[in-house]
Amino acid sequence: MATVELTQDNFESVVTGSDIVIVDFWAPWCGPCRSFAPVYEDTSEKYPDVVFAKVNTEVEQGIAASFQIRSIPTLMVFREKIIIYSEAGALPASGLEQLVEQVRSLDMADVHRQIAEQAAAEG
Repeated sequence: MATVELTQDNFESVVTGSDIVIVDFWAPWCGPCRSFAPVYEDTSEKYPDVVFAKVNTEVEQGIAASFQIRSIPTLMVFREKIIIYSEAGALPASGLEQLVEQVRSLDMADVHRQIAEQAAAEG
């Protein structure tokens, strides 16, 4: 699957309509972003069940601001509409594949339970 370009118009539908969405926040002027792009694209081909998406932070400044993106590239992973990973910096292909495997193997029932417990404790 090719990467999906996220915009203000489709961001929510893509994230809520897919089990796993990996988002690459990038900009055309960013050297590390341009170096990471082929790795990201190649990895997306290996995992057709995962949505690999990109947000051009120059064009979609509102999205970048809402997620407090301060440096790029930044990878953010959503699973069942929950942000389970967010980190600045490009990953090597092996690191990105390892991240995808870890995300796939997460026990989401446990994640939901932990979120509920935290909300109750704060409540």
